[in-house]
Amino acid sequence: MKNVLLVEDDSFLIDIYTTKLKEAGFSVEVAENGETALKKIKTNKPDLVILDLVLPKMDGWEILKEIKADPKSKEIPVVILSNLGQKGEVEKGLEMGAIKYLIKAHYTPSEIVEEIKKL
Repeated sequence: MKNVLLVEDDSFLIDIYTTKLKEAGFSVEVAENGETALKKIKTNKPDLVILDLVLPKMDGWEILKEIKADPKSKEIPVVILSNLGQKGEVEKGLEMGAIKYLIKAHYTPSEIVEEIKKL
């Protein structure tokens, strides 16, 4: 079973994505802010991180930078899941090491899970 860390601060979305990912056979852990996300990445080393960019305490850009800068976590695949959909932001996310950039408004939760399964 693949272990997924969902980094998201919207409780409604956390419920939806957690339910859908678990139905698809993933084990899901949630972090609602950047500090918690980094702690969980260091202690539990997930198979995949699904990362929102707009977060309290530390934004997703900082988290992605930290993940990729640390030799212990830089190999963990990161999928950005955000409403920030400008071309420049998508390019920046991929350049910083994310393997995929999904814009929340363009996908249903089920479609997002399908994209995750492909990875």
